[in-house]
Amino acid sequence: MDAEMKFFIYLLEHYAEHKKTSADIVLAQWDAAGVTDTIYRMYPQYHVEAIENAFDDIDALLTEAANGAC
Repeated sequence: MDAEMKFFIYLLEHYAEHKKTSADIVLAQWDAAGVTDTIYRMYPQYHVEAIENAFDDIDALLTEAANGAC
C-alpha cells in the first residue's frame, strides 16, 4: 500500500471520529458528493499540515458540492 492510500485511510478514520460517525458512512458521503478523488489527490498538502485544516477543507468541499459548485 502506498503512502497516499495509508494517509487517505488515516484521514478518513480521523475525520469520521471528528464527526462522531463511522468511516464507511463518511466514505459514502464523500462518494455521493463526488469529492473522494479530490480528497485523495490532496495528499501533498494534507499530510504536511494540521489535520484540522484538512477537516475544514473537506467540510468546505462538501458544502460546495451540496451547493452544486463541484
